[in-house]
Amino acid sequence: MENTQENPASQNPTPAEDNARQSADTVNAAAQAPQGAPADAPAAQQAAPNEAEAALAEAQATIATLKEEFLRAKAETENVRRRSQEDVAKAHKFAIENFAENLLPVLDSLEAALADQSSDLTKVREGVELTLRQLTGALEKGRVIAVNPVGEKFDPHRHQAISMVPAEQDPNTVVSVLQKGYVIADRVLRPALVTVAAPK
Repeated sequence: MENTQENPASQNPTPAEDNARQSADTVNAAAQAPQGAPADAPAAQQAAPNEAEAALAEAQATIATLKEEFLRAKAETENVRRRSQEDVAKAHKFAIENFAENLLPVLDSLEAALADQSSDLTKVREGVELTLRQLTGALEKGRVIAVNPVGEKFDPHRHQAISMVPAEQDPNTVVSVLQKGYVIADRVLRPALVTVAAPK
């Protein structure tokens, strides 16, 4: 009769068998590990160029946007500069036109005086006074103001002293005006010719 009883040695492997089995498991694991790595490597290698291309495209888009903004700002600056130059030119032109327009009544009065054959000196004087008022008004509209500094302290920026004279006024006080000065918008066109009180 055949003995079917299992060998106890097969149920309890020897240390040598355990070592052999562990070595086999290690070899199998080592053989299986590289199989997954090559599958992931191409994906990683493909992702890197895609990210670089995306970054490059984004940088190029940013550069294009900045270039467009720069060109727009440059064009706007040129427009502002051109408009400013035109405004300044128009201001000078219209200022001269306004001043000339204010002088036309003075010209009319002078021509009328020359055409008058009257020998009445009173009438002639009245005409001259009227013309002078017209001229003064035209100058004032152009912001040209007369300087008549009698009794004021001498100002070398606005006055030109011709001489120093004995006077009751304080020293360096304007005693008389030989010729009026004129200023335009606080800028001296012509200093007033004056005499100044001498020190006592």
